Amino acid sequence: MRGLVWDDVKNFFDPNLMGALPDVRVEDASVEDWQAVFELVQTQGWRWEYCVGDAVVPLPPAADVLARAADDELPILRVWPVPDVLVNFWPYCAVEIDFDIDLRELQGQERLDMLCGFFAVIGRRLGKPVLMAPEGDYHHPVLGFDVEADEVVLLANPSLPE
Repeated sequence: MRGLVWDDVKNFFDPNLMGALPDVRVEDASVEDWQAVFELVQTQGWRWEYCVGDAVVPLPPAADVLARAADDELPILRVWPVPDVLVNFWPYCAVEIDFDIDLRELQGQERLDMLCGFFAVIGRRLGKPVLMAPEGDYHHPVLGFDVEADEVVLLANPSLPE
């Protein structure tokens, strides 16, 4: 894998330009895909916790999480792929895997490489693209894991407008 170079993409990691919490997603997902993510999180050696409200509780099967009543509190699956980098998975619905990550925790080449590796692990496991878009600009991804290329690729020009 060739990999992205920090100096080429650092604008995509500027919280002032992108928002602190970019929108990350896997589209065309299913309950089975969510379950695969739950299993991946539990087997990768990453630190994680599943919370409903203020309570940390055991991680139930994805089918149970996604079958909750509409007025039930939205749970969150918090994952630390490395210390000091938190990924929040939001199980809103079965058809899309939504998560966010704080750009302030992703500064420099080492953290960029970690993020690309994290996206690749998820994308390979699901066989689907993992897309990152600016916070609140969900439909304009800037980079993502490309299944066919088997790497994270640019989906937009990272240079600032003139």
